[in-house]
Amino acid sequence: MDHKHPEKLFAIVSPGLEAICARELTELGLNDLEIVPGGIGFVGRLADLYRANLRLRTASRVVVRFARFRCRAFPDLYRDAARLPWGRFLRADTPIHCRVTCRNSRLIHTGRVAETLQAAIGHSLGREIAPVDAGGQLLLARVVDDIVELSIDSSGELLHRRGYRTSVAAAPLRESLAAGILGLLGWDGGEPLADPLCGTGTFLLEGALLAARHAPGLQRPFAFMAWPGYRAGLWGQLCTEAQREERPLPAAIAGGDADAGALAAARANLARAGVEGVVTLEHQPLSSQPIHPGRGLVVCNPPYGKRLTTAEPLEEYFAGLGRQLERAYPQWRKALLCPDPRLAKATGLSLHKVAELDNGGLKVGLFATI
Repeated sequence: MDHKHPEKLFAIVSPGLEAICARELTELGLNDLEIVPGGIGFVGRLADLYRANLRLRTASRVVVRFARFRCRAFPDLYRDAARLPWGRFLRADTPIHCRVTCRNSRLIHTGRVAETLQAAIGHSLGREIAPVDAGGQLLLARVVDDIVELSIDSSGELLHRRGYRTSVAAAPLRESLAAGILGLLGWDGGEPLADPLCGTGTFLLEGALLAARHAPGLQRPFAFMAWPGYRAGLWGQLCTEAQREERPLPAAIAGGDADAGALAAARANLARAGVEGVVTLEHQPLSSQPIHPGRGLVVCNPPYGKRLTTAEPLEEYFAGLGRQLERAYPQWRKALLCPDPRLAKATGLSLHKVAELDNGGLKVGLFATI
């Protein structure tokens, strides 16, 4: 990828977070955004691609829209793909993981599409390219209505894998989803944040990094670092710029949980991210928490009978959860994830639905008080 010439780029996001990711891109100085279900299209240069990977909190991947052409036969797919300038993104010895989706097209066999693309890339680069099931350079191929779209992944591992959360418990919340929820709730560090069911601390950790303006990609590698045109100096410059923008936390962040093991994992994750000294954790159930004066945002991801279960029936659990949140945080805004509006109603809180989200393949609503 040439650092001087703009490319068509695309940020892939989890459903429901498109508007928040678009706002992040705008804050990075990128305009003329195309918001579609599942992501945001934009145009940027190499520095913009690096910066998006470094700073976006809610995206899953950032890809380069490499090519788009009409094709109805496999010989034509081979010919057209072989003509593309693959050497801008691939070294001859780079293994490739090709992920294909097909719909309403004569090229309907995903496995054969992948094999044809592998062969075409090998012809273009002058040697056979090793295919892999995972790892290597990810190539996304989408064939819809006889239109082939090829995208080169610049991120590598999904962007929610920041590099600091290695300790997890059951049903962990993705970091990108936690950051997106805070964005949907309008929380930017200007008021206290609490999660009394914090588990391994994802809301607290993402809140601390957001409030401190700490770039989420500072502690991990990216796929673009293996591209022939990778500019280590430019990447280092962008990282230095990001670090200069960091600030002390403007408001208190605290959490608690009845599970000692989950709290130990949360403390380890906070330490790896360098924010263990600014987030308070208490080993206690919500029912034992004192009354918190003032105002702030209390947000939680309670168990709802899918991957985590409760001792009592779910409606009784949510009714008790609502009573305890109202007791411990009387003047605070309250928000929670819940797959069923009836359970949200059972809390007795004046909750309204903010968004429909995807939590690990499960459709959940984000409900909050005004």
